[in-house]
Amino acid sequence: MLNPNRFFNPNPEVRNIASELYKEIKDLPLICPHGHVDPRLFAYNKPFPDPSALLIIPDHYVFRMFYSQGIPLEQCGIIPLDGSSYEKDPRRIWKLFADNFYLFAGTPSGIWITAELEQVFGVKEKLDAQNGMDIYDHIRNKLVQEDFLPRPLFETFGIEILATTDFAADTLEYHKIIQKSGWKGKIIPSFRPDDVTNLLHPAWRKNIDTLSEITNISITSMPRFIKALEKQRTLFKSMGAVATDHGIEMPFIHALSDMEADAIFERALKGTITRNDARLFTGHMMMEMARMSCDDGLVMQIHPGCLRNHNEIIFEKFGPDKGADIPLKTEFTRNLKEILNTYGNNPSFTLVVFTLDETTYSRELAPLAGHYPAMRIGPAWWFHDSLQGIIRQRERVIETAGVYNLVGFIDDTRAFPSIPVRHDLARRIDSNFLAGLVAGHIIDMEDAHRMNRALAYDLSKQVYCKDVT
Repeated sequence: MLNPNRFFNPNPEVRNIASELYKEIKDLPLICPHGHVDPRLFAYNKPFPDPSALLIIPDHYVFRMFYSQGIPLEQCGIIPLDGSSYEKDPRRIWKLFADNFYLFAGTPSGIWITAELEQVFGVKEKLDAQNGMDIYDHIRNKLVQEDFLPRPLFETFGIEILATTDFAADTLEYHKIIQKSGWKGKIIPSFRPDDVTNLLHPAWRKNIDTLSEITNISITSMPRFIKALEKQRTLFKSMGAVATDHGIEMPFIHALSDMEADAIFERALKGTITRNDARLFTGHMMMEMARMSCDDGLVMQIHPGCLRNHNEIIFEKFGPDKGADIPLKTEFTRNLKEILNTYGNNPSFTLVVFTLDETTYSRELAPLAGHYPAMRIGPAWWFHDSLQGIIRQRERVIETAGVYNLVGFIDDTRAFPSIPVRHDLARRIDSNFLAGLVAGHIIDMEDAHRMNRALAYDLSKQVYCKDVT
């Protein structure tokens, strides 16, 4: 199914250059410093249950498309919170998927799933309503083989390091099991404290109590809260963590006075906060996290510009992360001024900024990263880590900030088997983009080879994993 020149320019000159560039980097190891793969997969190394549980049910890219076409989430195997009925038969779920796979034509999900089926599972024909169940049986038979257990697949994929995303009050139990097992695969945690820094989180107070319990610090005040977070960061770093991650709605970052922060935290403990309290507190905590990163060296990642759980009916029925997170307009120049003036010149600090607002690429992010030593631009993210999305980011960012103020490609996925095909897509797109610059006599082949390797491997290694062995 897959053409060897896919994603390359049909112009023969550009295509030939792209092919040469790609061949040099296509087999480099995969650096995956940010993602959402469940560490339990590698702790227990058990067979994946079935093709639907592996490829459909965990992937909101898939079922959000179905829901947009009027297909109930229950039919996709998504479990309602109220315990009402849902489709449990994996074969029926897969049949629904195969019957409607045509919906993904031309989309990133269509690209990844098609490549995944062929490159990972050896499927040699296009998935459709006629062959869907045969392909299901083919994949199911693969999944019971030892080579398709999570740990062997990790090695087959050529992953050098894979970071999970773990909440502030996580005990990192599964990471401890992995390390004690003696397996050599490098799985590390990432510290994501949104569940305790976002005062509007539905389970905020419960999460604070859990954090108190696992740190042995009674969180009755702001200073104790900060002390508990610092203690957890120490635990995460001892388990190999290289980064923190912050999913904030807006990139508003501003330090409060001790008195202001204490007062808001007290109101939060009493359950009397306002939305403005929450906004100010999150902005303040981003400054605290930057301060901590200067102390412990963890790379700070921020993912602003997303209105989570836009569909309230779906959120109430199924919970978060069900495909209803929608991009927002953002502003970085003013909102990042305080954090960059305070820490952006500090050699101990690295801030990686992602965005869903493409209008900010050339206007704000490229000039900011092109000046402040601490700032790097994260890859095209989520809706935009696609064929055209990656191209648009390269066109709008590299001209001002250059390649070396980026961090390469990050897959940011829950779908473990999609990792190699997502990296392959990015490597092909970058090879093609740089080939266009060579053909236009903007850079030469020596530059292109160096830049391509940087985007595929070196930048992620340098920014995130330079001290990881």
